[in-house]
Amino acid sequence: MRIVVAPNAYKGSLTSKQAAQAMAEAVREVIPTSEVDLVPIADGGDGTVEALVAAARGSLQRLLVRGPLGDPVEAEYGLIEAGSTAVIEMARAAGLSLVPASRRDPGVTTTFGVGQLLQNARDNGVRKFIVGIGGSATNDGGAGLAQALGYHLLDDRGLELPPGGLALQRLARIHVGGVHSDWAVADVQVATDVTNPLTGPDGASAIYGPQKGATPDLVEKLDSALGRLAAVIRRDLQVEVETIPGAGAAGGLGAGLIAFTGARLRPGAERVMDALHLDERLKGARLVLTGEGRIDSQTARFGKGPAAVARHARALKIPVLGIGGQLEDERELRQLFDDLEPSAPPGMPLEEALAQARPLLVAATARILRRFLSGGD
Repeated sequence: MRIVVAPNAYKGSLTSKQAAQAMAEAVREVIPTSEVDLVPIADGGDGTVEALVAAARGSLQRLLVRGPLGDPVEAEYGLIEAGSTAVIEMARAAGLSLVPASRRDPGVTTTFGVGQLLQNARDNGVRKFIVGIGGSATNDGGAGLAQALGYHLLDDRGLELPPGGLALQRLARIHVGGVHSDWAVADVQVATDVTNPLTGPDGASAIYGPQKGATPDLVEKLDSALGRLAAVIRRDLQVEVETIPGAGAAGGLGAGLIAFTGARLRPGAERVMDALHLDERLKGARLVLTGEGRIDSQTARFGKGPAAVARHARALKIPVLGIGGQLEDERELRQLFDDLEPSAPPGMPLEEALAQARPLLVAATARILRRFLSGGD
């Protein structure tokens, strides 16, 4: 019996690879004769590099880049498909986790380091990019990224703008002459499940600015600054970004990648499933196991990793079981999953559940497997 084990990360406790190994332990305990295929997954956010590098037996490239506050940080990206494709998580270079809570200020944080990751990969021969853009500390519309790629963002005196989203209020023109590479011939695919436009009440600044430290006054100024960026991009680069769904992802980095690298935005989980060749891995399987730290209605509605796995499995008429650290909205979820099981007992404190995540996941996987084999609901 061939079983595919394809979990997402259990945030705060287990990486997707660790979760897959825990599930596999339970499978071998309950069905010793089974053949287990581990396919750790991601959905464009944290863990995407690790999942794709592990699945493709790729490698990691590490380098020092400029962090969101200008300080050097060590970041890495993955190389897969014989080094022809780079997998980049923007959060490695400009993530919120890199900025102490007391220093969070989306008016000054920059995506420059993200541009350095792309440019380094491009200089090393990469022509295809998968860029996950969740968890940002920035609201600069990809301005820092553009400057790292060699674009000049100039004020009305012809001076280069300083880092940060607020500086975009003074943007007068974009000069393309210094761009280091011909990004028009690169294939840049952005994995994101965010559909917010760049500006307005549902835009990058209004929706995500406050969690990055923006006050109401700063949100208003940042929104205006991103509007200014969109107008100059429209005039100087002949690219419309302001109203594109997903352009507001990662503080407008979605818009910046479209404008400065010709990127295409794709649903995060589906882009990763393609890169993992999930449908090929599912062929011949009799059962699929998946899960993540919390499985609820948003798992299905926003196309998160386990939902994508479930849809692919169902299309091939393979039963799929979901194990979540916590479960909610089970009735809605049963349209996707043949059965569901929480790993944490009701009432267990979150801290304890996180500390015991691995043994709890092993036990929950064993329970749902035994129930499935017995034909129980």
